[in-house]
Amino acid sequence: MTLAAATNENMAQISNVLIYSSMAVYTLAFLAHIAEWVFGSRSKVGRTAAALTSSGPASAEAPKVQVTKGGSTAVLDRPKVVTRSAAGTRDVPDGPGAHGGTEQGDMYGRIAVSLTVLAALIHVSGVVARALSVMRAPWGNMYEFSITFSAVAVTTYLVLMALGKNVRWMGLILVTTVLLDLGIATKWLYTESDQLVPALDSYWLWIHVSTAIFCGAVFYLGAVGTALYLFRDSYENKLASGGKPGSFASSVLERLPSAASLDKFSYRINAAVFPLWTFTIIAGAIWAGDAWGRYWGWDPKEVFSFVTWMAYAAYLHARATAGWKGRKAAYLALFAFACFLWNYYGVNMVISGKHSYAGV
Repeated sequence: MTLAAATNENMAQISNVLIYSSMAVYTLAFLAHIAEWVFGSRSKVGRTAAALTSSGPASAEAPKVQVTKGGSTAVLDRPKVVTRSAAGTRDVPDGPGAHGGTEQGDMYGRIAVSLTVLAALIHVSGVVARALSVMRAPWGNMYEFSITFSAVAVTTYLVLMALGKNVRWMGLILVTTVLLDLGIATKWLYTESDQLVPALDSYWLWIHVSTAIFCGAVFYLGAVGTALYLFRDSYENKLASGGKPGSFASSVLERLPSAASLDKFSYRINAAVFPLWTFTIIAGAIWAGDAWGRYWGWDPKEVFSFVTWMAYAAYLHARATAGWKGRKAAYLALFAFACFLWNYYGVNMVISGKHSYAGV
């Protein structure tokens, strides 16, 4: 049987149509998210400022403490205490979200989430159709890896939301990057549906590459949280020092969760998936032993997978070290994710090695 005969061209075409259709729905979701931010009320701006400064209605009447001595009572102002989270950021309330706590903004937000769910269903169907066209795992080249990666990222986001986690603030950035990922995949990475090269024709493709895709998608969510943490932390620090942020910060950053919440989210999600990334590298080594007769050969993909592991290990260790909390650790987390991106795009497209069968 020839490779062409082993490929269901009709199913491959259906996959392409579904991927393009999902991009169209993601675009509508993008516009709905924009509307959520635009029409969401800015009336709640100042919650963080009220928590960090002595001005504003939240602190206009400070709590009192009563001190009783010798039958008389003295009422004293309670000293203003600003606490700090484990990340080194001040404990302030989370923002109301992109919708700004208003009914109109919330309506657009719900429309955006609904459209994202629909787009994700179409997107996942496109990935499944691609798999059915050749009856194998749909991640045998860079195009397939990319469409699966973004599908897993969106699905993970929606699952977290369904579990009641406060991640709706990520919607606009997520949809934007998914559109970018699918645009790059369909424009520059597209590969005709075909059978695998012999080195990839193994059950380890289901195990090793699927875990790599899932880890990358979750690392991406953590990177988004980390990047927004840096912006929000700068905003809170400026308020605490008596500065006056610009209109962008007041209308956008104020609506995000607090820096402490963003930092906690990023740390927890990176820490949760790190053991699976460790397994990914081990599984890859076992597969290399079966395919090439050696477990480790310093191939560029192997090297940068390990570099990524080291970077995330250093980040997690830094979080347990007093001098590397907050922004320093955040920079390290972003560097670790940059290593992951380089391992995918850079190593596959620039450096030649045993993994250079990306099909670009």
